[in-house]
Amino acid sequence: MKEIKILCWNVNGIRAAVKKGFLEWLQKESPDILCLQETKASPDNLTEDLLEPPGYQTYWNYPERKGYSGVATFSREKPVKTQNSFGVKAFDGEGRVIISEYPEYTLCNIYFPNGKQGPERLKYKMDFYEAFFNYLEPLRLSGKKIIFCGDVNTAHQEIDLARPKENAKISGFLPEERAWLDKMVAHGYTDTFRYFHKEPEQYTWWDMKTGARARNVGWRIDYFFVTENLLGNVEKAYIMKDVSGSDHCPIGLVLKF
Repeated sequence: MKEIKILCWNVNGIRAAVKKGFLEWLQKESPDILCLQETKASPDNLTEDLLEPPGYQTYWNYPERKGYSGVATFSREKPVKTQNSFGVKAFDGEGRVIISEYPEYTLCNIYFPNGKQGPERLKYKMDFYEAFFNYLEPLRLSGKKIIFCGDVNTAHQEIDLARPKENAKISGFLPEERAWLDKMVAHGYTDTFRYFHKEPEQYTWWDMKTGARARNVGWRIDYFFVTENLLGNVEKAYIMKDVSGSDHCPIGLVLKF
């Protein structure tokens, strides 16, 4: 039986994370696959340590705007193929997508947009959500086993943030954003963390400006979702709340085949 450990982390700047011990953490945790979001990286400012860490192939999607967005996937096994788009040009410039195909499943590493900057960005976020769903749905219906992970930038239920009432009209907990996650669940995607853990006060992001992490006043906005046909292979899902280095903490998924 093959066990696969996948970790996912919004690092809020990969170069900053390296200064805080990212490479040592990677070596210690030694995941089979690591999905990073908000790398804020350009090809010209990455060292060999990051581009070719021992034992990993790395795949990057660089944003057009420097110091913004960006995703990367580190993988011990070379994927069958990778792509940096789900086919909608309007969403390609911000470097938010890496889709990796493996023999057993398809893995989507996504940094979903933040809608807090105003109505225009909220519309962009909702359009991105819809376009991603429209990309995935034919794959799911064809019988593909799918994992999608990343910073979804929305807390799904009241249990997923410390102060639901105060944030009811804030992007990240708006009814329309939460409804998209409802739709994903209705179409057979399982939130793997909630599948195993029903308890409250489990968060993945804390506001740095207010020192929210020390008080655990957070949001759970980072997820691993899997299709129903892969759920039987999921051994465990967890949050690594003690790992610092970003305003997010990593999350983990273990699969067995």
